[in-house]
Amino acid sequence: MNQNIASYRKANPPGKPAGTDPDRLIKRGIWTYFLLLIFEGALRKWILPGLATPILLIRDPLALWIIALVWQKGIFPRSFYLTLTVIIGIIGTFSAMFLGHGSLPVAIYGARILLIQFPLIFAIGRIMTRKDVVEIGKVLLYISIPMVVLIGLQFYSPQSALVNRGVGGDIEGGGFSGALGYFRPPGTFSFTNGCTLFFGFVTSFVMYFWLNQKEINRAVLIMASMASIMAIPLSISRTLLVSDGIAVFFAVLATVSNVQHAGKMIMFGIISFVSLIVLSQFSFFQTATETITTRFDNASQSEGTLVNSVAERGLSGLVGALKHSDEEPFLGYGIGMGTSVGSKLLTGKVTYLISEGEWGRLVGELGVALGMTLIFIRVGLTFKIFFLAFKRLGQGDILPWMLMSFGFLLIPQGQWSQPTSLGFSILITGLLFAAMRNDVAIAKNKVTEADDEKINDRTRTVQMKLS
Repeated sequence: MNQNIASYRKANPPGKPAGTDPDRLIKRGIWTYFLLLIFEGALRKWILPGLATPILLIRDPLALWIIALVWQKGIFPRSFYLTLTVIIGIIGTFSAMFLGHGSLPVAIYGARILLIQFPLIFAIGRIMTRKDVVEIGKVLLYISIPMVVLIGLQFYSPQSALVNRGVGGDIEGGGFSGALGYFRPPGTFSFTNGCTLFFGFVTSFVMYFWLNQKEINRAVLIMASMASIMAIPLSISRTLLVSDGIAVFFAVLATVSNVQHAGKMIMFGIISFVSLIVLSQFSFFQTATETITTRFDNASQSEGTLVNSVAERGLSGLVGALKHSDEEPFLGYGIGMGTSVGSKLLTGKVTYLISEGEWGRLVGELGVALGMTLIFIRVGLTFKIFFLAFKRLGQGDILPWMLMSFGFLLIPQGQWSQPTSLGFSILITGLLFAAMRNDVAIAKNKVTEADDEKINDRTRTVQMKLS
């Protein structure tokens, strides 16, 4: 009881307005991280191209600041996953310097992933609440509407156009080869994978809000749904189609667990079907659809069908990581060497020095022992969150379940060597933990602490009068 009173006093000192969120400053930092993740590419391409390199790292000091504030409050969570990852990061840094590539800047750049970004997951999960997660979802839906307009302009504009300007103002453009002479648009991001990740994230929230329509404006939800549909052909991304398919599958499973959602899913299906019929009447959508269809055909000839390609990437990742591990140093070539920045610092050009696959990179950088341990940490964390979200689904809460549709593949296999992919991985994992916090219990606990404080104040007053 006394500990609760002390906590309440610390969070609500005398003279502080009632109802003020004691974590407001930290939450603003997390919101800033979220917005920078989406718009830092725009800063690097269009607004501050001369500062493109330092802006690439702008989220790292912000993450460190957030972690420091949470630690200072004495509420940073303890986690086996976190402790082991930090130990791996420290060992990996020293081994890179003395047994690996020997470059301090490269080692620091690689270590920041494990020592700064990964701990941010637990800070976000501790500070943000379910209500905060829903608010982030609403903002994502609003942003998705102008974002799809932007990628439409990028799709139909030449790479020399301002809207397609690359990082640092590169006039050669920031698009990536697609099909039929069209390029995959990056949106506000530095690279095209950002666009794919963004709309995959949006779709998970779109499906959630369709099953909880009272939490969002209906017109915004419909427009965001159409934006998600339009983004698939405009992005020329097979990965986005798979991501959206997983989100719909998770939503269907949520409907099976609660038949009250069936009508909402039917409504979503009808609106999606009508939207496709309407959009297919416009030439801009027909061209985009033809382009992505051609992209699928070309990829199928070289990589197999979409299903086979996904299975190959997912199931063979571990095998591929171990394939040449006996030829690599026991502690790897050094942390950071497999990143694009690391390759640039070591060789003067961006290339894959170790492996294009994430798990292959981890084993190549850290060695088979540490690399495999980190892989198992990520896989273990994924399944832990998955089962927690599934349990919440059984209790009628579908928010963690729908967010898991986006994180299910990204958390274990997302390319942390790429800053945008890393950012989305960290954010979705932290928000998943936050989504499973019980706001009602938190609010009730605060009321109890406040009542305890009043009771003790009255007790002290009576004691003073008696004395």
